[in-house]
Amino acid sequence: RELVVAGKGKMEKLPLLDFLKKDHPGIQTVHRLDFETSGIVVFAKNRAILSSIIDTNFAGWEKQYQAIIAGGLSGKGEIDKPLPSRETKENIAAKTLYRVIKAYKGASHVEATIVSGKHHQIRRHFAMIHHPLILDDEYGDGRVNREMQKKLKYHHFFLHASAITFPHPITKEVVHIEAPLP
Repeated sequence: RELVVAGKGKMEKLPLLDFLKKDHPGIQTVHRLDFETSGIVVFAKNRAILSSIIDTNFAGWEKQYQAIIAGGLSGKGEIDKPLPSRETKENIAAKTLYRVIKAYKGASHVEATIVSGKHHQIRRHFAMIHHPLILDDEYGDGRVNREMQKKLKYHHFFLHASAITFPHPITKEVVHIEAPLP
């Protein structure tokens, strides 16, 4: 687990962006992850490339994650619930598609594809349908989290950015990147 960009709270190590800026001074963050989330991050070589991606409103981008959620789900589904904007706090349309990879007693391993990309979208959406991420202190179930911490001896939620597909900002060729589970 690495911090991608500086945020609130104490930092023990240099964030990944600051580390990379030493050799690549113009680098910009395109797709970042929260500290407890593992997987793929994407950077642009400079602000002009980042602007070109933003100007398309991330058209053609698809992000897939894997998560362990509380409770048993089966099959596949869609969570279509608005979420507040980080800037205006106004509710904005947000959609998460999911399919269950494997169901366990009291938990499910799911693949989630975010159609839109809102702050903590996967964590919030699964909490809204009463299946929060296991060990998510912010949106999860405290009782379930304590039980899982005792059983697993683990203290961080399970969320992994496993695949990302997007059009290359210059060539427009489709780029697909996968990251296996840690």
